Amino acid sequence: MMCEKMAEEEEEDGRPEVPDYLSAKYTGSFAYLTVTDRLPRILTKAIDTVHRHKDIFFEEHGQEGVEAEKRAIFLMSKLRNELQTDKPVIPLTDGLPDADQWNKYLERQQARLDTEENPSWFKSSWLYMECYMYRRIYESLQLNPPMCDFDVFSESKIQSFFESQQAIITICTYLQELKEKIEAFKDTQLKAELLLLLQVALWGNRCDLSISAGQENAQKFNPLTSLESLKPFILIDDSEFVWELLVNNKKNKTTETVRTRVDIVLDNSGFELVTDLILADFLITSRLADEIHFHGKSIPWFVSDTTKRDFDWTLKKMQTANHMRMSRSGVVWENNVKKGVWIYHDHPYWTLPHEFCDMSLVAGDLYAELQKSNLIFFKGDLNYRKLTGDRKWSYTVSFDTALRGFQPAPLCSLRTLKADIQVGLKPGQGEQLAVSDPEWMTSGRYAIIQFSNPCQI
Repeated sequence: MMCEKMAEEEEEDGRPEVPDYLSAKYTGSFAYLTVTDRLPRILTKAIDTVHRHKDIFFEEHGQEGVEAEKRAIFLMSKLRNELQTDKPVIPLTDGLPDADQWNKYLERQQARLDTEENPSWFKSSWLYMECYMYRRIYESLQLNPPMCDFDVFSESKIQSFFESQQAIITICTYLQELKEKIEAFKDTQLKAELLLLLQVALWGNRCDLSISAGQENAQKFNPLTSLESLKPFILIDDSEFVWELLVNNKKNKTTETVRTRVDIVLDNSGFELVTDLILADFLITSRLADEIHFHGKSIPWFVSDTTKRDFDWTLKKMQTANHMRMSRSGVVWENNVKKGVWIYHDHPYWTLPHEFCDMSLVAGDLYAELQKSNLIFFKGDLNYRKLTGDRKWSYTVSFDTALRGFQPAPLCSLRTLKADIQVGLKPGQGEQLAVSDPEWMTSGRYAIIQFSNPCQI
């Protein structure tokens, strides 16, 4: 694999040695707590969801639906047992287009170990095993038609959206009022609004159902009133670089045919997705961008991650909302999609276990697509883990170093911390935080707006 080869070269040329993966083998780590507690709870909830829909499966598909439900529950229960007893990872058998990539990845992991021991839940990379669990949940349904299209996480995502509705109304109202006067804004005002909406999108990332193991996790208060008090919790704030890049692109356009493209690699559906759409709307309205490309997941993933179905459902619910500000936003957003100003992508690479420094080798077409962007926002914790390889980096290692060659375009991570990895901090900053707040890396209380530009390396 490219990243493993790079690790050897980095050790030889004197650059920082690439550390080990985060893993449940480190007892007491957040990875360990995830594998022992959170993942089994997510599986149990998925099994319960399938069982509760037994009557619906019967109504729609007769006895065939009931038998499919039983087999799917059996496979997910087996998966839970494998996880809890640290069984070896087994190949996928559903024959879907990505199964071969998954099985090749397993073979490479086996080769890396150089022992009789196979990759397993408590010994292998946490990133790999967590991704593998969601892919196996999906396999359990794919092997049991007519249940293939059933999303075991859909109910939780829908509930999270409706429980956040008052907060959604608040930010939609703010956006609509902002757009009514934006034409008269000077750069200083545009900059202030961009930085504010970046923070709204940043803190929207706290609504994460995979971290809460599918339990209620919605935005129930006005997100705008808390922004000032949350600023001290942004450990790295590179939003000035984001502004400079976008405003310079806007000023330096040579012709009307030159288009500024911004990509947003999405994380959670529900409230967070709406904050991303709000940001995208502002970028288009302010002419800081001419087109927005959204990247979501091709299958249900990490409980609340955005799929095409979630994206389309959200636009529909926004359009048909009873509140005028919500519905007006939904109509504008649907028109952006129809006009090709907003484009949705769901490349299968986003639901493979690879860290992103493998992308140019494994998914060259996706890497080439991202190279067309002027700026890529990576939302959330999982994307940050894949950007940095989910490794035990020193706090002070630079973001560029941790990216290990992944530089398709200028990029910015918007992330609330929910995994024990963070790079780019000042000397002593991480240690001080560990003393004042032992859970600072995993609680979602802290956040980063972290920027990298390949042109400046």
